[in-house]
Amino acid sequence: MADSLQAKAEAALFDQTNLLSRTRLLVVFSTLAGAFLVAYADQNGIAVALSKMAADLDATDTIAWAGTSTLIANTVFQVLYGRLSDIFGRKKIYLSAVFLLAIGDILCATAQDAPALYFSRGLAGIAMGGINSLTMMIVSDIVTLQQRGYYQGLLGGCIGLGNLIGPFLSAAFSEYSTWRGFFYLLSPLAAICGLVSIFLLPSTMPKGNAIESVKLVDWYGLLTGSVAIIFFLVPFSGAGVYFPWGSAMVIAMLAISGVAAILFFLVEWKVAVLPLMPLSMFKNKVVAVILIQNLLFGFAYYSAIYYLPIYFQNVREYSAIISAALLVPFFLAQMIFSVGSGLYISKYSRYGEVIWCGFTLWTLGTGLLIIFDEHTHPAVICVVLAIIGVGVGNVFQPCLIALQAHCTKSQRAVVISNRNLLRGLGGAFGLGCSSLIMQTALKQYLPAEFHYLARSAYKLPDFSSYTAEQKSAVLGSYHKAVRTVFIVITPLMFICLLGCFLIKDQGLQRKDEKVVVDVQNLQPVQGQSLPESTGIEHEREEISIETNPEEKETLATAKVE
Repeated sequence: MADSLQAKAEAALFDQTNLLSRTRLLVVFSTLAGAFLVAYADQNGIAVALSKMAADLDATDTIAWAGTSTLIANTVFQVLYGRLSDIFGRKKIYLSAVFLLAIGDILCATAQDAPALYFSRGLAGIAMGGINSLTMMIVSDIVTLQQRGYYQGLLGGCIGLGNLIGPFLSAAFSEYSTWRGFFYLLSPLAAICGLVSIFLLPSTMPKGNAIESVKLVDWYGLLTGSVAIIFFLVPFSGAGVYFPWGSAMVIAMLAISGVAAILFFLVEWKVAVLPLMPLSMFKNKVVAVILIQNLLFGFAYYSAIYYLPIYFQNVREYSAIISAALLVPFFLAQMIFSVGSGLYISKYSRYGEVIWCGFTLWTLGTGLLIIFDEHTHPAVICVVLAIIGVGVGNVFQPCLIALQAHCTKSQRAVVISNRNLLRGLGGAFGLGCSSLIMQTALKQYLPAEFHYLARSAYKLPDFSSYTAEQKSAVLGSYHKAVRTVFIVITPLMFICLLGCFLIKDQGLQRKDEKVVVDVQNLQPVQGQSLPESTGIEHEREEISIETNPEEKETLATAKVE
């Protein structure tokens, strides 16, 4: 009963497909890519500056929350964006996210204490989740499925470029000025992207009563899901370090999280008309496998992004600038192969071998992180990180294309938002767990007289009063602690690799994807919908073509008068 109501509600959603002429498509895509680039530079740029931020705000024992709060907020609101954009239109929700990022960054720049910074990073996280999801949704709306490989690959390149630029900017500001300058720069950039988007983004506003539209939002799902995520991640980020595992607070929060999670799934299953997470998605084996892979590699990806700089700065004693430079092979390879994989998928209409290659190399590279020690040559580090980057580039956007090929058009937005939700949830859980692993391992490996350093995992002590033996012991302990994090994420990537056996490549043709055809010549119209500037009026009609006794294809024909 609930499934049939959900199917009817999804079928009734306003179709926001708005295929553009090539010229306008390039303009709109460039606008989206600019904000996308700023969001990823913001999200992953702060990792190399955490030690400076911790010292400035006297927050060496809690600074991990600068990253965790961002990912928690990103995760909690990620799933909401899909349905909000279905109900209220992509453009309005997208613009609200871009301007919220500008506000969040200016608040980060002016934060005077750690709680204010974490709150501001949370606001920025909400915004990043919206920019991430809405950009992918809008791109999916304005290009055909066959073109998505190319354009989603370019977005993947923007992720790599943002990850490349962000650490350098953050490191430069923290080394030569102040870490606050990083946010002072990004805030106006985000605002400019928002202003440009007001004039350039196409608007496909769904028709309907605003009050009735608000009623369609899955508020119960949002409430129960948010409580489940927050009350689960907070204990994992601090239990065993800031408060005992057996404390009443930890037990109570985990219990509340468990109850909220059960209620969330009940709401999505039986109550919500347009659920934030349609459980029907998981009936498709390929969709279920790819979503689980996103959860697992989200854990591995964000743990690596945040803990490689700790290895560089705390184990190897490199500066923030050198740390950023050592990450270049990772992000450069990710950027190049994101674009390359997109071109391959668009040309050959295949994604299976791309995903296989990506997970194989990512698993190999993650396993090789375990060999890093206090003396590993920088060239070896660069090669290993390049291997991981190639893997990431062949996984991030190709997995999204595979998901879209296996879902209906009416579920496109919610599948994208849930994919990003699970990747963000994996990342937030990964950062919380990695912080816990790091600090617990430091307690285990540090000499007894240095146990207090476990609460300052992101900042090395002043070694001027230490003997050479004491310094070596401390650096060795940091190495073992970071290595433990790398050991934990390796089997997760291996599980992702095994999941590839269950992914069926069915190409990029989809039953409900409409193709624009010129009736007179019976050829696809390359410009998609005709530009308004031509003055040519056209109308669309649907015809059903019998392809075989069991399957029908729907084509949209364009009749030019």
